[in-house]
Amino acid sequence: MNIAVNPSDPLARTAPLYERVKTLIPAVEWPVFAKDIDAILTLKESRNAVILAHNYQTPEIFHCVADISGDSLALAREAMTVDAETIVLAGVHFMAETAKLLNPEKRVLIPDLEAGCSLASSITAEDIRGLRAKYPGVPVVTYVNTSAAVKAESDICCTSGNARKVIESLGVARVIMLPDEYLAQNIAAETGVEIITWPGRCEVHEQFTPAEIREMREAHDGLVVVAHPECPPSVVAEADFSGSTANMIDFVGRERPKKVVLVTECSMSDNVAAQYPEIDFIRPCNMCPHMKRITLPKIRRSLETMTHEVTIDPAVAARARLAVERMLEI
Repeated sequence: MNIAVNPSDPLARTAPLYERVKTLIPAVEWPVFAKDIDAILTLKESRNAVILAHNYQTPEIFHCVADISGDSLALAREAMTVDAETIVLAGVHFMAETAKLLNPEKRVLIPDLEAGCSLASSITAEDIRGLRAKYPGVPVVTYVNTSAAVKAESDICCTSGNARKVIESLGVARVIMLPDEYLAQNIAAETGVEIITWPGRCEVHEQFTPAEIREMREAHDGLVVVAHPECPPSVVAEADFSGSTANMIDFVGRERPKKVVLVTECSMSDNVAAQYPEIDFIRPCNMCPHMKRITLPKIRRSLETMTHEVTIDPAVAARARLAVERMLEI
């Protein structure tokens, strides 16, 4: 269906972008997205802004307005290369804080202040101080899915993509790893390092079960299962591969399975399927309600009004930045 009708019409100007998502978004629905996408592209230029989008964002954001996309580690690294004056974080609040930590002189906006994270809300700075008192001398490795205040109490940060590398770099037999209990257990099984955990869990990944994986295999002959390490260890054990969202995408691109299920947030499958339309993606839809608070209209409004700006207490920021930078140096 040819949706380009007039060179001065947003529908025509966004037609090339529609080609990226035409297997996911019906042509009849595209005009709803086109107006906001066209406005956002104009606003990015006038505001000297870039949009960083996590892999869990919906396709119209991920493929049509994002300048940089990826997992938490990729966004943290790429945030430091941005020349624009303003960064709009299409993700959750801790990601916007991390972008601000690494770009203190830039304006960082998040389109919805309520875009939180069950992991980030599961632990406080006071909790870490209590753990340090209970386990003196044991290094604290903190997942980036945490607030700046929590990062400030930590020795080093990690992501699901580099957690093993970070822990092994410490050269110790025992660490405290926070706050994702399942990620810590999965990394402990890989490293042999004793890991003291915290009872934090991702509300998306904790829903998956081994029985669900087995049922999908029975229903889909030859299914390849790729799981995120925030899933329970019993689920990871049922998978053919486990890794961060970036590693999951790399696996699919490298192995090109005929049929695959990505055991993670549901928009991830949509975004990867747009890249590999020849692959059959089985899609259990466990949705992150926080990621889905970010929408095209909210991104547009964020650029129009320059809200909501993310700020961090300078004293907290200095200590939190050190923990993130230590991670990035590895």
